Amino acid sequence: MDYSEADIIQRAKADIKHFEPLYNRYYESIFRFVYRRTDEESAAADVTSRVFMNAMQALPKYQVREVGFGAWLYKIATNETNKYFRETKKRQHLSLEDEKVNLVMSCEQIEDQEEKQTVLMQLIAELSDDEIQILELKFFESKNFKEIAFILDKKESGIKMRLYRSLEKLKEKFDSLKKES
Repeated sequence: MDYSEADIIQRAKADIKHFEPLYNRYYESIFRFVYRRTDEESAAADVTSRVFMNAMQALPKYQVREVGFGAWLYKIATNETNKYFRETKKRQHLSLEDEKVNLVMSCEQIEDQEEKQTVLMQLIAELSDDEIQILELKFFESKNFKEIAFILDKKESGIKMRLYRSLEKLKEKFDSLKKES
């Protein structure tokens, strides 16, 4: 019998052994999200396990929202990843997948994919952690503005404004690099 996600959540609230389908559904995407930010497999595995432990512990308090269970897990993952960076005093990382580079910025002038990634990573590294998180959630996790606002605990209008300003900042920096070369 196929259960809806809401049914699975209700069953898991009653008996945590029913949490497994939720874990199986979201583990890979949460792990990739954390790994993209830490760039360390062991750190990503550790943070991801804390995400799901926290989710299981907080599940009785979980309430169905417009943004869904996945956004709730991403919010926990964001908080746990930020905690990891505070504890280790490391700076956030954002690794780019080849097929995602062109989603963030059009770099037709650069034909080499590795060079494109290098240039984009240099430009992104100059952004604030908040700006990086918004770009990552929008372009790499395909989250909508409502979900991003929920995950980052900010207003939706503020998320839109920061995203567009960040993209404009990246475009200006990219254009200035083109003029230099």
